[in-house]
Amino acid sequence: MQIKKLLLLSLFAISSIVAFGQAEKFIKEADNAFENEAYFEAIDIYKKAYSKESSADEKARLLFQIAESYRYVLDYEQQVIWYNKALKAQYDDPKAFLHLAEAYQREGDFSQALEYFNLYEERNPGDPRVKKGIQESEYAQELRDNPTRYIVQNEILLNSGEYDFGPAWADEKFNTIFFGSSRQGAQGIETDKRTGESFQDIFFATRDSKGKWSEPERLTYRINTVHNEAVPTLTNNFEMMLFTRCESDDKQNKGCDIYLTRKNDKSWTTAQLVDLKPEDSHPTTTVGHPALTPDESFLIFSSDMAGGEGGKDLWIAPFDKGSRMAGTPVNMGSQINTKGDEMFPFVRKDGVLFFASDGHLGMGGLDIFSAESTGDNAWGNVQNLKAPINSVAHDFGIIWEGDAQRGYFSSDRNGGTGRDDIYSFNMPPLLFALEGVVYDKDTQLPVSEATVKVVGSDGTSFEAESDGGGAFTFAEKGEERYINPETNYSIEVSKPDYLVAKDQISTVGLDESTTFLKEYFITFTDPNKAIEFPEVRYALDKAELQVNNEVNSKDSLDFLYQTLVDNPTIIIELQAHTDSRGDDNYNKRLSQRRAESCVEYLASKGIPQERMIPKGYGESKLRITDAQIAKMDTREEKEAAHQKNRRTEFSVLSFDYIPKEPEDN
Repeated sequence: MQIKKLLLLSLFAISSIVAFGQAEKFIKEADNAFENEAYFEAIDIYKKAYSKESSADEKARLLFQIAESYRYVLDYEQQVIWYNKALKAQYDDPKAFLHLAEAYQREGDFSQALEYFNLYEERNPGDPRVKKGIQESEYAQELRDNPTRYIVQNEILLNSGEYDFGPAWADEKFNTIFFGSSRQGAQGIETDKRTGESFQDIFFATRDSKGKWSEPERLTYRINTVHNEAVPTLTNNFEMMLFTRCESDDKQNKGCDIYLTRKNDKSWTTAQLVDLKPEDSHPTTTVGHPALTPDESFLIFSSDMAGGEGGKDLWIAPFDKGSRMAGTPVNMGSQINTKGDEMFPFVRKDGVLFFASDGHLGMGGLDIFSAESTGDNAWGNVQNLKAPINSVAHDFGIIWEGDAQRGYFSSDRNGGTGRDDIYSFNMPPLLFALEGVVYDKDTQLPVSEATVKVVGSDGTSFEAESDGGGAFTFAEKGEERYINPETNYSIEVSKPDYLVAKDQISTVGLDESTTFLKEYFITFTDPNKAIEFPEVRYALDKAELQVNNEVNSKDSLDFLYQTLVDNPTIIIELQAHTDSRGDDNYNKRLSQRRAESCVEYLASKGIPQERMIPKGYGESKLRITDAQIAKMDTREEKEAAHQKNRRTEFSVLSFDYIPKEPEDN
């Protein structure tokens, strides 16, 4: 029995030594793959090493390295899993908290992100990445809650289950698109150890008259090789293309360069290097993501060459299409570049620069930004394009369809068909309309053949007549619209023998399509029928307009003033009435003086006196008779009835007044 125990112990020791040796071999191999950016390959080897390793500290480190590898291949879901495993295994590097916070942020779980940012801050205070991460989480929540009006859609027909990104226009009608993809059918038959996918090639697709994209096809072998090719851009005549090629071998990543090819009949010439790197550059220096200014005299690109602001910066260099040569690159400076990465530039026809950055304040990862031209080859006033173009994931590689508010970009956001996908975006037009019904104010019935005239602050003017139901509509005007954005409109509703109704609407500042629904009540003018307006009061037994803290009869007359201004051809009879108390002749004289007081006030405001005929009716036209008042129960009711009889009204005598032309000064 003792011999058996000794034998078992010996076998255990031998197996432990073998396992230790295997673990050490896997660890060395995995670390080497990680250092050479073969992250996808490193993940598998680290997992094998973990299964063989016995040291708790080393197992915790291996869990962290697996999480780090997932970070570099941009798999946020797996990052969350493996960073949490590393922390549970007591991994003692505070960076695990930071990167876990960033992973939660990319997943859109801002509460968890904030928790782990704060845990990292406790262990490593003062790191500016914490402040930036917290700002981004709060900013992302704000932008997600208040998106712009852009509509973003996954372009399913362009995308695969792999990487599809970096679109570029390839014809003047915007019906052909080039982009990078690692889908099946790429030129290289091996797997990129950094991504676990095929090496990327440039593919193209065309869309038909209905907007449907064709099955993407790979470009010629003169462009695509066994290495990575992507992120193309074409000249204005689409006869020359620049693109990024990243070479690598089994031992190391060799960085990236920009290459150039010309169209030859229906094919392309063999790609040639555009030499942009300084002679003393490190072998892994990266140059890529070409973009041309609208006049094609300068080349903008992204690079991590020495002399920049941070990681990858945007640089600009003179470019000669004829010689296919670029001049000495110049860093685009701190207005554009940050300590983070700036990549994927694109210059729209109007000179606005667009690029992706994780250094400027964004929603997380790479966001797309715009920068205004501030002079010759200078840009500033960087602005985030906000949600939904930007998300908590990486958003980059935007292109615009000419001057239109639409185009395409790349993103690895949740809900796609692959790793990176191509998305379209479009700003739907703001559609405004004015609809309404015209009614008779007294009968409440619809009024047909009323003229509705609309005048815009943009110089437009249009009108229509109400139909048999009193309705009118201003919406579509052929391919245009009647009611435009950022415009103020004055509306006038008129019909013979009716008083004009006026109104205003405004689309200034509106960011949602709106239909203005209106009801207009116009008053029929019968010379034998008085028109009421707000009550004008006088002091007891006085003709002066009553003005005090409680009553301002001038405010009431201002309503009539506006009516006269809105209807500049009417001549009115301004009628004043008294109650039945007192002498009839006296009441008639008092009411005449009151009518004249009203005319004097309106004349003082500029209304010609010949348009107003004052008429005092005394108690001859009572609204409520003395017999009716006598039947009322209380003194208050009776006094209110007398007050209704003490009124001022007007009637329209004619529409014949001819306004005088203003005198020249």
